[in-house]
Amino acid sequence: ACGGGDGGGSRGGGKAAALPAATGKDDLRGACPATVTLQMNWYPQAEHGGLYHLLGPSPKVDADHKTLTAPLTVDGHDTGVRFQIRSGGPVTGFQPVSSLMASDPSITLGVVATDEQVAQAGTHRLQAVFSPMDVNPQIIMWSPQAHPDWKTIADVGRGGATVLYANGASFMDYLTSSGQLRRSQLDGSYDGSPARFAASGGKIAQQGYVTNEPYSYEHEVTAWRKPVAFQLVHDTGYAIYPESVAIRPADKARLAPCLKRLVPIFQRATAEYMRDPAETNRMIVDAVRRFNTTAAYTAEHARFAHEALGRYGIVRNGADGVLGSFDTARVQKVIGLLRPLEARGGKPVPAGLSAGDLVTGEFLDRSVHL
Repeated sequence: ACGGGDGGGSRGGGKAAALPAATGKDDLRGACPATVTLQMNWYPQAEHGGLYHLLGPSPKVDADHKTLTAPLTVDGHDTGVRFQIRSGGPVTGFQPVSSLMASDPSITLGVVATDEQVAQAGTHRLQAVFSPMDVNPQIIMWSPQAHPDWKTIADVGRGGATVLYANGASFMDYLTSSGQLRRSQLDGSYDGSPARFAASGGKIAQQGYVTNEPYSYEHEVTAWRKPVAFQLVHDTGYAIYPESVAIRPADKARLAPCLKRLVPIFQRATAEYMRDPAETNRMIVDAVRRFNTTAAYTAEHARFAHEALGRYGIVRNGADGVLGSFDTARVQKVIGLLRPLEARGGKPVPAGLSAGDLVTGEFLDRSVHL
């Protein structure tokens, strides 16, 4: 896992003025660890803006370890604990967050998708307590000029074109087992580069995110520079929660006093970010610049991502009207979809695994909604 603390790397801003102390339920001293550490699965992005919103505008930036640390801030008030967000993906060798949390007890919380939870349930089980996104932003995309008759992923399957994806994506097993794509179409060598899609003239299809590729291919990929068409994987019946905030079940009793106060703060911060993303987006863009990643992240890109979160219902109230809640029937359906797929891959899902093992709404404030 990424290193903790404040040491090393470049720092954001000068010395910040002391914040007034939070009171009441927003005072986290004594209830939460002195530093609440959140392990992400990628670099800072607008998709996670509600979580980064709690860092305030000028967190300390550790460019070596790709972490951001600041007082956990609510409505301009210091809650009395620090908040550290650690980047994942390339930073951690693409290790699953569940594996990182199993090996590093300094991580308090991690973001995890339902399908990863199911796949890891027998070895590194996590229980999600809050879901910032209700809909998975992953897509399969194609050229509307090359394939004007394609409207859905099933159309891609009937057309027989190559589908480029990153090997290991569980939704591809679902799409082939459900007959929407053919296994003979799949090419698992996607490395994030736009080169093959552009070189094909859009004849192939490719995985992506509705918050990312539609913007980057139209505005940033010089070899393309035009719109793409797509369908959300969510709309094919693979309705995972994409990046929920989760704990180790063994930590639940110890963290419960913290979670009762912290989870409602996460809910409110997500709603606040969706209403007014500007300051948080500036901080995210600056952090990515300071991290010196291989891919730039511009203010325009962050603005597009935030707008896409609302336009496509990625961030929305749960089926019960509560922001960040879980539909246990939906989670149970995902378990059922994945059970035969995981067994086929040699990783059987534990017998009797239920939605309640993977998600809980007990710490949510049911009055918080968009």
